[in-house]
Amino acid sequence: MRYLLDLSSENGRAKARFFLSFGFTIDEWRVMARALQQHASDHEVTKTDERPPFGMHYIIEGALHTPDGRNPAVRVVWIIDEGDDIPRLVSAYPLAGG
Repeated sequence: MRYLLDLSSENGRAKARFFLSFGFTIDEWRVMARALQQHASDHEVTKTDERPPFGMHYIIEGALHTPDGRNPAVRVVWIIDEGDDIPRLVSAYPLAGG
């Protein structure tokens, strides 16, 4: 999850700019972790995608509760690894127009 808030991450810089602009911070990353978990509770799975041999991806879309209260629409991807039953965060990013 760190790359979602790390401006020095080559792969996550644009995502970090997005999430930081809504009041999340790298020092308080647990705030974002809780928001992503709540996002999964608040919204239905919109798509699943089996990825053998890795596991099943679950895509969830909807408003993400943010520290500044603007709550943008985001897509969050979780995976349950093959042989496991605990979801793990893969990525999160803004929805077009969100």
